[in-house]
Amino acid sequence: MTDETDLNRAARALSRARAALVLTGAGISAESGIPTFRGAGGLWEGFRAEELATPQAFAADPARVWRWYRWRQAQYGECEPNPGHAVIAQMEGAYERFLLATQNVDGLHHRAGNREMVELHGTITRTRCSRCQRLADWPEPIEEGEDPVPRCGSCEGLMRPHILWFGERYWTGTLERAYEFAHEADVCLVVGTSAQVWAPAQMALLAQQQGAFLIDVNPGATDISFSADVHLMGPAGELLPELWERAKRSPQDP
Repeated sequence: MTDETDLNRAARALSRARAALVLTGAGISAESGIPTFRGAGGLWEGFRAEELATPQAFAADPARVWRWYRWRQAQYGECEPNPGHAVIAQMEGAYERFLLATQNVDGLHHRAGNREMVELHGTITRTRCSRCQRLADWPEPIEEGEDPVPRCGSCEGLMRPHILWFGERYWTGTLERAYEFAHEADVCLVVGTSAQVWAPAQMALLAQQQGAFLIDVNPGATDISFSADVHLMGPAGELLPELWERAKRSPQDP
């Protein structure tokens, strides 16, 4: 349960800030109904996500990998941004400098209105050529029996989802932009991340070390929660609208 004092402290920090860094993970998307593809019940045709989202799986059977991603993308399309996404989109226009760094690939932040963002793990709305690296939009749905693997319009190479797979390195410039902003942020808001992915967790702690007020919004405690200046315990869709309303009413003077 989040108390009034913590909400007010977090709201005051948001109100005073001029540069805001927001980091989001799977928790905020789960509130929109985005399914989790790991653990019990996370199998697809007998495969776990960790067995499909790899360069090795794509090289061995690109059609199978694409069938899985087309199925995932169709499910994502039925989900809508929730009030937590809406608040983060509103925040973008309220600060002199703003950056959203998300681990999520579902595209919900973009649909909610965010544009100043780094999609750390890519997005299921784009594809990339496995040969020439050309980016393209997500392909149209196919009929049953059609080849599910799209081809590059430039070199005829196999297109793959523009998503960072297990065992791959971050694309050049992706982490750098977020880390650079972490040095400048006055406030860092972390939403719905388990802190098990090292890069986003490190960004949050780096921002705090550089002077940012660190706010963690999460139903449970994580390593970030224990280090945060404030841990607001609960769902983002409920807490963020209340927090943002208080921030807009909070005095901005030191």
